[in-house]
Amino acid sequence: MTEFQEKLRQQHEESMHRELEALLNTANKTEAEISRKDFDGFKKLFHRFLQVKGPSVEWPKINRPPEDSIQPYEKIRAKGLPDNITASLNKLAVVKLNGGLGTSMGCKGPKSLISVRNENTFLDLTVQQIEHLNKTFNADVPLVLMNSFNTDDDTKKILQKYKHHRVNIHTFNQSRYPRINKESLLPIAKNMGMSGENAEAWYPPGHGDVYASFFNSGLLDKLIAEGKEYIFVSNIDNLGATVDLFILHHLMSQPADRRCEFIMEVTDKTRADVKGGTLIQYEDHLRLLEIAQVPKAHVDEFKSVTKFKIFNTNNLWISLPAIKRLQDKNAMDLEIIVNPKTLDGGLNVIQLETAVGAAIKSFNNAMGVNVPRSRFLPVKTSSDLLLVMSNLYSLDAGSLTMSKKREFPTTPHVKLGSSFTKVQEFLARFESIPDMLELDHLTVSGDVTFGKNVSLKGTVIIIANHGDRIDIPAGAMLENKIVSGNLRILDH
Repeated sequence: MTEFQEKLRQQHEESMHRELEALLNTANKTEAEISRKDFDGFKKLFHRFLQVKGPSVEWPKINRPPEDSIQPYEKIRAKGLPDNITASLNKLAVVKLNGGLGTSMGCKGPKSLISVRNENTFLDLTVQQIEHLNKTFNADVPLVLMNSFNTDDDTKKILQKYKHHRVNIHTFNQSRYPRINKESLLPIAKNMGMSGENAEAWYPPGHGDVYASFFNSGLLDKLIAEGKEYIFVSNIDNLGATVDLFILHHLMSQPADRRCEFIMEVTDKTRADVKGGTLIQYEDHLRLLEIAQVPKAHVDEFKSVTKFKIFNTNNLWISLPAIKRLQDKNAMDLEIIVNPKTLDGGLNVIQLETAVGAAIKSFNNAMGVNVPRSRFLPVKTSSDLLLVMSNLYSLDAGSLTMSKKREFPTTPHVKLGSSFTKVQEFLARFESIPDMLELDHLTVSGDVTFGKNVSLKGTVIIIANHGDRIDIPAGAMLENKIVSGNLRILDH
């Protein structure tokens, strides 16, 4: 860094410090205490952001991970289970990342409160899964929700309904960081308020914030004091992320001096997953490589299924004492993700974020486990929602499993057009969810509705042109069909 650049960097840091102090002066005492911790974390991130320019990896240094660093799930499963798995379960807590809103699916409030199956929400299914575990094995696995300022109030109101379930539920809040103006690199917030002109001034800084927030909340120490040794972390919208007893046993059965502190569940890439983060060997450590860190010239190589065969499911098993050690020493090294946004008024801002899986390189004896695709069942769009609501899956104690009646273990490829984006519109277009047991591929575009008991098989493409509408009649069976034009069914 030249002397000029160094001076400029110092000026930016000083200006940022002044602005953040001025913001804290607008808050009450309790709020200021919490926000000061948040801002300390933000300043560390901002400091590193000013020092790092360009992609954070040197492409020639990237190697494939050594064979033994990513174990096949079958090998771990083959070890079987001990007679007393309850002892291991009692050392586990489940953490669900619950900071996201349902806006991308046209819903207000937390995404975890969207109904996904038989009126059950993501949160209902999670509670059912853990309660089933606790009852079956007479265990005490608590559920921990990492909320954000966007989801905390609504989530806490809903938690009342689980009071009589056999699962202890804890919550803590993700940090609240200031969005910064892309030009001035200063916060756009005028005060610590979150409404009016400040409504867009704040953001939750990505799930990499779980370590610091968990630590700062005091909950990490509380769980360690209760004898918990590991957490299983996953996104609340991944319906495949259930507690796996074989992976848990694998962790608990390691010799004390070679304890594995971090397991990342990875799974084989398909064409749909080309943007997913992958595990690499870099400077003698396993490391998560995200698409945002890849130099532009190598993006196509990153997306290729031949060189990088697996991707991160964001199902992670992490040692609690190890998190505490790294937080105490301030040794958690997470790459910065710079997320540019344009606000409603046209202002260009930057969000500095981190990813939870990026910490893998800071933990001892970290490894990947290549799990079956069934452990990655995220619901990000209404197309995903159609799959999980259909007869492709059966629901048992909060867990979805692929129906035994489906001949191929792969999920069909479903692409629903923009008329289906919002959950309410999506539901209005299906009188009942079609039979999809023998479906391979479904594309729907335009103004299309489905009657009751429709059956879809093979490859089905339904395209209503602009101004046209297609009503698929009740009881219709479409196998390897293309439907286009205009098909109206009117009551008379």
